[in-house]
Amino acid sequence: MSRILALDYGGKRTGIATTDPLQIIATPLITVQTENLMNYLSDYIAKEEVTDMVVGQPTRHDGSFSTIEKYILEFIEEFKLKFPSINIHRVNEMYTSKEAMQALIASGVKKKARRDKNLLDSTAATLILQEFLYEK
Repeated sequence: MSRILALDYGGKRTGIATTDPLQIIATPLITVQTENLMNYLSDYIAKEEVTDMVVGQPTRHDGSFSTIEKYILEFIEEFKLKFPSINIHRVNEMYTSKEAMQALIASGVKKKARRDKNLLDSTAATLILQEFLYEK
């Protein structure tokens, strides 16, 4: 079986989550510097079979997209050229960072560890992936 990846794309860092091969459980994978994202994904996809990728869509309360959406679309186009067989899906990511922080608190992660933005970003990517799996 294959995996599904999810991205919480950011200007500096991008959180990545993945499913198990049966596509049942979403787990945090890693947070990488966004400038290194394509290289990381290329290495990962060379090792693991990936059929789908879910990318968070940053939506504001008024329904408009945040300014990072422009860069996300550019990334998606580059990704499609490099990996045309991988399906791209979008999921509204409104509140995922806030929900990720609440999940970390609820799971007992200490305050000092919660300050680590890498942990927050990969947890947010996991929430995006869980939403996609739920809707699927």
